[in-house]
Amino acid sequence: MAHIYVDADACPVVKQIEIVAKSHNIPVTLFCDTNHVLKSDYSEVRIIGAEADAVDFALVNSSRAGDIVVTQDYGVAAMALARGAYAINQDGWLYTNENIEGLLAKRHFIKKMRNATHKHHLKGPRKRNVEDDEKFTAAFEQLLDKVIDFQ
Repeated sequence: MAHIYVDADACPVVKQIEIVAKSHNIPVTLFCDTNHVLKSDYSEVRIIGAEADAVDFALVNSSRAGDIVVTQDYGVAAMALARGAYAINQDGWLYTNENIEGLLAKRHFIKKMRNATHKHHLKGPRKRNVEDDEKFTAAFEQLLDKVIDFQ
């Protein structure tokens, strides 16, 4: 049976994940660090030390082929894909073996540009709205159906 692993430190769709997972009776584990302690009535919550990338590595090391990883981190997504897991972004788009290299290259390029210009404080993402959450939920349900059908 598939398991859902969530990089939950800054994940705005935890509630949606839990609602959909519960309706399919699929277990969820939320990973967070000691700076973002979460509580849940449905999911297992794993609190990991606040060391750099500790949550990321704990999540990836828990995932297996056929599991689902929810993350906005391209590096976590790449490692999950390498383990045979599915990976989805909080905005509802799937990471795939076909798109992950381009995303990682883009992230590297943007980091190099920030370092070159010494502008390290970029404007954050726009505020989420109901449509964003609905788009994620629809994509997440579609992915779950695919995973369930595949098993």
